[in-house]
Amino acid sequence: MSNFGLAASYAMSVLWELNSSTYEVKHVWYGRTVICSAYKLFYEAAQDIVENRKLSKELISLIPELDGISEAECQERLVALRWVICKLTEIARVLRERRDEGGALELEGIEVRVQIGKEKAIEDLVPKQPLEVHETVAECMIFANHWVAKKIEESFPDCALLRRHPLPRQEQFSKLIQCAGSRGFTINTKSNKLLAKSLDSAVDPHDPDVNRLLRMMATQAMSNAVYFSTGSVTRDQFFHYGLALDQYTHFTSPIRRYADLVVHRVLMAAVDSEVKSRCSPLGNRELEVLSHHLNSKHRAAQQAQRASVEMFQALYFSNVKDGQKSVSEAVICGLRSNGLVVFIPRYAVKCPVYLRNKEGEVTQPLPDGEGIQYGPGSLVQEGHSVIVVSSNSTVHYRLFDHIMVCISAVWSTSHAPSFLCELLNCKTVKPTAALSISDPTRMKTDFVKEVEGSVRKEQAIVAEADDSQLSELKVLYGQTQTDTSLYHLIRQIKKLSLSVK
Repeated sequence: MSNFGLAASYAMSVLWELNSSTYEVKHVWYGRTVICSAYKLFYEAAQDIVENRKLSKELISLIPELDGISEAECQERLVALRWVICKLTEIARVLRERRDEGGALELEGIEVRVQIGKEKAIEDLVPKQPLEVHETVAECMIFANHWVAKKIEESFPDCALLRRHPLPRQEQFSKLIQCAGSRGFTINTKSNKLLAKSLDSAVDPHDPDVNRLLRMMATQAMSNAVYFSTGSVTRDQFFHYGLALDQYTHFTSPIRRYADLVVHRVLMAAVDSEVKSRCSPLGNRELEVLSHHLNSKHRAAQQAQRASVEMFQALYFSNVKDGQKSVSEAVICGLRSNGLVVFIPRYAVKCPVYLRNKEGEVTQPLPDGEGIQYGPGSLVQEGHSVIVVSSNSTVHYRLFDHIMVCISAVWSTSHAPSFLCELLNCKTVKPTAALSISDPTRMKTDFVKEVEGSVRKEQAIVAEADDSQLSELKVLYGQTQTDTSLYHLIRQIKKLSLSVK
């Protein structure tokens, strides 16, 4: 669980003793602990430490344990900290290699961060920079989740909460196979190991977006991972297809997922059962009902997250003042009878590009070649390309070609906002270099500064307020008291109704 600022916290922990050379597990221990973090780091600073970069004063100021000490002591601490993080990174690489050998999939998804300006307007959509330290933390969490799954399933074979990822349906891979074939790549989907190997080899050295899009298509072809009770399915269905693990659960994030809390309770019961009578907190039937509820809420949360991202993207494109800001390079990832489907890596947006309008006219280049107009002609889908034939040109648009588009948001009162891309010209362009974020101090995040500033501001308000003002502030912003909350009253009514029979 999360722990900040040298404050002690209770936790359920998994501790491993590893072989010093092979990192094989020699012994594992589960139990209640009190943890106290030595450092509070954010990802960019940890990555700089791993890469042995010299940390700027601004970055050091965001690490409370290093701020305000002498430079000599700071460097001494950084040497020790670097060894620990590098060792953890080395172990995570070995763990990842082992899962790769078993067929673990490296799937793709681009996340964008919304950059808010001083006037609370959306200034930019910035792709999140992937860092190796992200993978290190993720691999360690996967490792812990796997070992906790083994423990609770061993202790309660018929009533442990695990998470499985079923085999995908083969017909779901048809788009991936077709698109890969347009560039001469063969995708074998008979097993996760063969699929992973195919995706690793489907690389265009001149266009990194090809492999990125193929992995995104593989992600879309996957079935959904689900929670389940071990007493409700046969053991051969426990596996997690994407992670290439025979047992898996969610244990590492109890502050943000209810499923992890349930797993914590089951693990505590498993640990206690070693010295007491074995008794699971939930039976198989109760756990199965809870699993369906968790799966339903998880899907709803994913939909809400997607809707939130799309809303902010739409707000950004609606508020751009300079038209050039909405012009971007797009990659063709789908073909339609009336146009194309494109993906814009810069903003993580997928949207249609129409090559034929409602009047039946098709796009054709202007005489100077720098714009488009609509006129009589035909549009034909042939193999892996769309061909637009007009009186003055014949233009081929192939899968994974890059084109320039202008993005706009389309709002509706009856459904969520959508996006529309207009073709700027009839030319394809050479792929640009893969997106990267130049300087992580970069993104050290205005968000961190904003949160810290808000906390200081709130503390100052409370410090300056007299008792009467403080009472008013509590009424406006304070947490509802337990005995007066609506939830508490409903619970009391429920208890009364149950007691009167």
